[in-house]
Amino acid sequence: MFRGFYTALVTPFSQGRFDVSGFEQQIAIQVKHGAHGIVPTGTTGESPTLSHEEHRHVVEVAVGAAKGTGLKVIAGTGSNSTQEAVELTRHARQAGADGALLVNPYYNKPTQEGLFRHFREIAKAVDIPIVLYNIPGRTAVTLSVPTVIRLAKECPNIVAIKEATGSLDQASETIAGCKLTVLSGDDSLTLPLMAVGAVGVVSVAGNIVPGEIRKLVDLAAANDFAAARTVHLKLFPLIKALFLETNPIPVKAAMAMLGRDTGDMRLPLCEPTAATAAAIRQALADYGLL
Repeated sequence: MFRGFYTALVTPFSQGRFDVSGFEQQIAIQVKHGAHGIVPTGTTGESPTLSHEEHRHVVEVAVGAAKGTGLKVIAGTGSNSTQEAVELTRHARQAGADGALLVNPYYNKPTQEGLFRHFREIAKAVDIPIVLYNIPGRTAVTLSVPTVIRLAKECPNIVAIKEATGSLDQASETIAGCKLTVLSGDDSLTLPLMAVGAVGVVSVAGNIVPGEIRKLVDLAAANDFAAARTVHLKLFPLIKALFLETNPIPVKAAMAMLGRDTGDMRLPLCEPTAATAAAIRQALADYGLL
């Protein structure tokens, strides 16, 4: 169901408020350059500092802007509160999203049994395709492969996983152990993950170079790994620059440099250091974007 290239969208702000028209313009760029789908209200979308009302509004605008374009919408609806995640996921379904992206519960550090029950509870409560989001660097807990396999077997509407552990072993074991669709959650690892069986990416760099990310994914999906490697190596310095500081600080700075976003963020996120900004500008110039 969810294969190909999905952009993890930034949430644009203007004078501190959600910039609806700017968001719609960003989605139109994704359509123009062939994205298979978009992921609003995720990490890149600064979901931790969106109010519940704003969160729902962003999802609704994304669904409305994507309607009739062919874009699929996977709304970020995760929380470290199971009931809150159920409510956000229920809203995403009602809004018309194609799926829900559910991050591991963060800060409270549940056990594997707790993780299993959390995701099972949401899957039972809301009839929507669910994409697990395994990112221990953000959450301090990792969904183990046995837990992922158990969820895949017991919850038919859990259909995919965004793999952001940084581990090819973890991805390989998951792919070998169950039928979940695996999507890369790290731009720099899209090619190697697709080489072992992943079928796409949820991309931060897609905010900047959506056409190139689509090209990389298409080449890898066609098993043309020599050509895909050429695209990967060209993208790699830009991708590294987009993660010099905490995401989405660098990508928002890059978008501001390109005139595609105000660059505004909400505290506790703030603008990059002067050195990071200079490195981002240089990476954009080297890629031919400036």
